[in-house]
Amino acid sequence: MSSEAVAGDTSGGKNKTSWPEVVGMPAEEAKKVILKEMPGAHVVVVPVGSPVTMDYRTDRVRIFVDTVARAPTVG
Repeated sequence: MSSEAVAGDTSGGKNKTSWPEVVGMPAEEAKKVILKEMPGAHVVVVPVGSPVTMDYRTDRVRIFVDTVARAPTVG
């Protein structure tokens, strides 16, 4: 990634660390946006409330989801 600021980033030229523009998007679409801006990222989709490790990794981005996309059915 270049040292230039990413569009929409207000970190003053540092690497982007947050993607508020993907809030409300489907998880897979959000993942594509993040990977476009941070190609080396390990993007993980995680249900809200799931236990996650507390270690800090500069190559990991977690997308927390809590929306039911379809009606649950028996079967």
